Amino acid sequence: MSGQALLDRLDVSGIRGRLTTDAAMSKITWFQVGGPADLLFSPADEDDLANFLKILPADVPVLVVGIGSNLLVRDGGIEGVVIRLSGRGFGKVETLSDNRLYAGAATPDKRLAAAALEAGLGGFEFYHGIPGAIGGALRMNAGANGTETTDRVVEVHALDRHGNRHVLSHADMGYSYRHCQASKELIFTGAVLAGVPTDRAEIQKAMDAVQHHRETVQPIREKTGGSTFKNPLPHSSWKLIDEAGMRGFQIGGAQMSEMHCNFMINTGGATGHDLETLGETVRTKVHAKSGVVLEWEIKRLGRFEAGREVKSSV
Repeated sequence: MSGQALLDRLDVSGIRGRLTTDAAMSKITWFQVGGPADLLFSPADEDDLANFLKILPADVPVLVVGIGSNLLVRDGGIEGVVIRLSGRGFGKVETLSDNRLYAGAATPDKRLAAAALEAGLGGFEFYHGIPGAIGGALRMNAGANGTETTDRVVEVHALDRHGNRHVLSHADMGYSYRHCQASKELIFTGAVLAGVPTDRAEIQKAMDAVQHHRETVQPIREKTGGSTFKNPLPHSSWKLIDEAGMRGFQIGGAQMSEMHCNFMINTGGATGHDLETLGETVRTKVHAKSGVVLEWEIKRLGRFEAGREVKSSV
């Protein structure tokens, strides 16, 4: 179904957000690849999103994206509706009582770290080095430098597929390494997070260390999606990739970074097919060398172009 045909099915007279048919996903993902979404919706606020979900037919697929930092969209595009939460509607950070902050799902991780610094709350410094938004961090239990999102979460606010509101406790989220057990149909809209009162100079020092580490070991100025594979504990993915001889390995315009070989980069002109093929090739080589099966951390979404499917290699 075309984007316009899908839009014609909906009564959007009361919807205040932006609706775009056949929207280029390559413009909103850090890899800058991928085919179009049938329909892209950027809701004005939580009420607008709830109203949209209530009018959306149950047979229409829904996908939520944030700032597109860890997404690999396939070249055939995405069926149904892609919901992109805007900073204006979902990017506020508020200081609450009891050393707590509320952060909207579209809040960039770095902005949350800055807000925590201003509030004198420690424990959020690791977010300064994560290139994503809070919604994604809540979904995948993002972490770095020995701290994870689970360590900060008090409760998570969400909407279900029918536009009903939910508040999930920390226990409801069922966190584990880079994973949560909350229903994938829930759309996270924000969260209450708890910090520890800390001297601002100490917080700033920790944030500076995080920034220095990123700048010296990660290709942050490239078209990349962050860490490609989860660390198969107790191993480090980059070490396994390096030992398999895949540092700098390239397919088309896609390359495993010379600087940090668990980062894929679009060197210019890469396709979704190039990037996913590269990732699966790396998984094959690592498995052959070490016997370890790497698990994707980057989220791969959408349809393959006809005749250009990429199959899992291990």
